[in-house]
Amino acid sequence: MPRKGVTALPKNFVVANLLQMKKSSPASCDQHKETLKIYCYDCMSVVCAMCYIELHNGHKRADVTKVEDEFRQQMASDTKNVAAGVEKCREMLQMLEKEKVDFNKRTTKVGLEVSKKAEELKQMIDDHKEILMGELSLMKKKRMKEIDSLREDIERQLVSLESYKHYVDELRQKGTAFDVARESINLHKRANKLLMFILIERQMGDLGHADVTLASSVDVMGEVSKTLGHLTLTTAKTGNDKCDHYCEIYM
Repeated sequence: MPRKGVTALPKNFVVANLLQMKKSSPASCDQHKETLKIYCYDCMSVVCAMCYIELHNGHKRADVTKVEDEFRQQMASDTKNVAAGVEKCREMLQMLEKEKVDFNKRTTKVGLEVSKKAEELKQMIDDHKEILMGELSLMKKKRMKEIDSLREDIERQLVSLESYKHYVDELRQKGTAFDVARESINLHKRANKLLMFILIERQMGDLGHADVTLASSVDVMGEVSKTLGHLTLTTAKTGNDKCDHYCEIYM
């Protein structure tokens, strides 16, 4: 109810017109000022006698007092049907509200299932990540060990070469003829031996060039859809022409 009371309510023009007609009964013709007492079935209107003679002559007619009960019965029947329609609308609204509540519950339930599945998938990904990172760490450790071992061999060879070069340079510059003659054969053999890189080169060849890659699916979204799942919305029509159809909504 508005704050100003009943007077603030909107006007019902249909009821107001009916009340006005009731107040002004019996109604009279605007043109002839005669009482409207003849119902013309053909034109579905109430006219005065003069209007009937001038404009409705030959049409099916009846006195309004005699068709009143017929129309009242028709109104009663229509009102009954309308009342049934009102109840039907209310039932449909109740069904619609129930469907709304039920569908909200179902979407909430499925949402929880999606979240749970996603968490499980994330946990699976985290676990697999740890496995891959562990494997990567082992690969790196093994490779670094091989590289460091070969580097130590090369560094030892380098030290031996530099030591040999330093000794020979000192001998050439400061040694006596006796010393040079005595050491030359052994130093030559030693130089040939130091210059034999066959073993190190073979190790270098065996070491080769290593690479590590991650082999993963190109269609990541497709794989996620297969793993996590997809939504299916199924709609069943109600009524005489029932027909089921569905559509799939991929995440």
